[in-house]
Amino acid sequence: MEDAEKPRLLVNRWADAVGPGGGTDRDFCACLDPRAGRRQNPVRFHGERQDTSAPGWRRLLELIEEAADDGREVFQPLTELSPEERRQIITLPPTIAKLTAVKHLVLYGSNLVRVPPQIGAMTSLEEFSPYTSHRLHWFPYELTRCPKLVRSTVSTRSLYGNFKFRPPFPRLQPGPATLDGLDHTDLDPGVRGATAIHKCSVCDQPIGPSGVHQVWISLRVATDVLPLLVNACSSACVQALPQPADGYVPAPHTGGSEIVQPDPRW
Repeated sequence: MEDAEKPRLLVNRWADAVGPGGGTDRDFCACLDPRAGRRQNPVRFHGERQDTSAPGWRRLLELIEEAADDGREVFQPLTELSPEERRQIITLPPTIAKLTAVKHLVLYGSNLVRVPPQIGAMTSLEEFSPYTSHRLHWFPYELTRCPKLVRSTVSTRSLYGNFKFRPPFPRLQPGPATLDGLDHTDLDPGVRGATAIHKCSVCDQPIGPSGVHQVWISLRVATDVLPLLVNACSSACVQALPQPADGYVPAPHTGGSEIVQPDPRW
């Protein structure tokens, strides 16, 4: 009688991406309910604002400066924060633009609700891992500026428009939305998706008096097809966007429940 087959040993590739335990390190999110399908209520951006006085935020700023100074290639800041501090981080600082040597950005199990456009300045980035960050439903179009990015690990069921059950996208204002009279550094993230819009996602020029043209586009970025928010300075920049990924909404759009998406795979 042959020996019984030895059990297969499964390696936890994220074992070193988890920080110290002992408390709740993230908030619950019910934005996308796969049981509701297309019948679910219209979704909105997360409206939380980052508390820049929180200890976790201040420590994250320090970690970014340390990583920029020593030129490290793997940056997994959440492992150096307590659960309470990790929960305080809902976005990343614009100073991530300094991390030009980082090849792998690990944000496993984060409490993030948005990623700033400055991630596009991380020109050495090869791998992006926000896996199990279930409140992170979309990404900035500027992520496409990372020319070496070839690998990603994303919880796709947490994304707007994902192929598994096609949840809707938040509705954007059609046409140019004027920012005249508004403080560009103090916008409502629940409406605009960000607290500040300074430059065009496409041409990188300042947003002018004609306003910002916000559209959604689903593109393959590294390993995954991601919903990307575009803040364009003109209709010409919107028209310059690439063709969306096959099997997704075939053109840039402004979201809302009336947008017709392909049938889900489930």
